[in-house]
Amino acid sequence: MKKLIISVLLIALSGVNSKAQELSPYIRVGETTETMQQTYDKVIAALKDNSFSVIGGYNPAGKASLKVIAFTRNDLKNTVVKVKDRGALAAVYKVSLVKKNGKVTITYTNPEYILRAYLQGNYNTYKTTFAKFSADLKIALSGLGNEFTPFGGSVKASKLKKYHYMMAMPYFKDAVDLKEFASFEEGLEVIKNNLKAGKGNTKQVFKLVYKSKKVAVFGVGLKSKTDGEPHFLPIIGETHAAAMPYEIILQGNKATMLDGKYRIALHWPELTMGTFMEIMSTPGNIEDTLKGLCE
Repeated sequence: MKKLIISVLLIALSGVNSKAQELSPYIRVGETTETMQQTYDKVIAALKDNSFSVIGGYNPAGKASLKVIAFTRNDLKNTVVKVKDRGALAAVYKVSLVKKNGKVTITYTNPEYILRAYLQGNYNTYKTTFAKFSADLKIALSGLGNEFTPFGGSVKASKLKKYHYMMAMPYFKDAVDLKEFASFEEGLEVIKNNLKAGKGNTKQVFKLVYKSKKVAVFGVGLKSKTDGEPHFLPIIGETHAAAMPYEIILQGNKATMLDGKYRIALHWPELTMGTFMEIMSTPGNIEDTLKGLCE
């Protein structure tokens, strides 16, 4: 009963002046002196004990000091898939663990930030469901820290549905076509097998499949030292590790991905143009890698 009351209060508060608020892509839970493994185990237990489903995890850039845990929940994943324009991309959230100077910092992707960006004008239609998910997630992780402070840059809530980094840069709607298959089933099999084989120096972090709706989302770890996560994460910021992995979405017989110039900017909104130029080739490299997984 206590959890229910707290959840209701958090939902109510989350709607106050949200349109005028600036939202950040991540929430910092806190830090601990426990080991990475101990912290990881506690996060997994906290999520599972509160009805969240853990669907994958890995070490971004292959670093033992970075850990990402991917999770979802039935009410959320069954709602976002109703949005036809790649809504299923908003079904998976991540907790990241970053170890530095003997301490592990716990953060997670901010659901409201991602949902407003990915669902475009459909966010308000299902706002109550989303607010409950966010409130319950905070309750679930409250045993691991008490900060819950936003970080990682900010964007006005009202602007997220039409977010782009600057003029002439892509929007959410400007997705990249990866491959058109003969059928959903063929696409699912091709991508699954290529990931299983590690094609293009990749790793399957998670897979979320809606068979009846012919929709699937794959979380792809990019392992290449020359143009994958080991190359670009240290440049743009490993504290944002929860941005990873990158996704392929298969809807019907078409596989697409979000343009890197949109997705990277959305998850690192404070990037300067100078830093962005340092990873100028990264969006194209990611596109080439994910296209390869569809061949």
